[in-house]
Amino acid sequence: MPTIVPGLRSPYSSVCNMVYLPRMLDKIRLHAKGALPTDYVPNLGKGFDGRCCHYLGVRYEDLSAWVLAHAESTDEAVLQWAESQGVKLSTVRIEIWNGYMMKRGWRDDARPALEKRLSEAGLAADGPIQTFFDYLDFDEGRPLHQA
Repeated sequence: MPTIVPGLRSPYSSVCNMVYLPRMLDKIRLHAKGALPTDYVPNLGKGFDGRCCHYLGVRYEDLSAWVLAHAESTDEAVLQWAESQGVKLSTVRIEIWNGYMMKRGWRDDARPALEKRLSEAGLAADGPIQTFFDYLDFDEGRPLHQA
């Protein structure tokens, strides 16, 4: 059964063409409101969140604090702040990030973990879900992303 989380966007959602960041910002905001499911909480700032912050050159704790201190800020404003504190993202850096993240779990070291999740969900490893982004969308009741 899907874990539908109102207000939590797909990992494919993007801000200034950068995927995943809007989802991480949603998780920060939902957690602050007490609306993030408890099984999501232990991984805040880890996994994809951690990779995103590392790529931006900012600490998750700093980003989270800024987001919560500027509650009315747009996703674009958050990205602008992150770039001012860490790494300025070029079109090429965003393309590299997107290519890496959107394929995570497909023919890489994360494949065994994805196959474990698929098996636990009763899904075949050779089915339509081939990446973690696809799995997250499936798990949260969204239709599979079409390229």
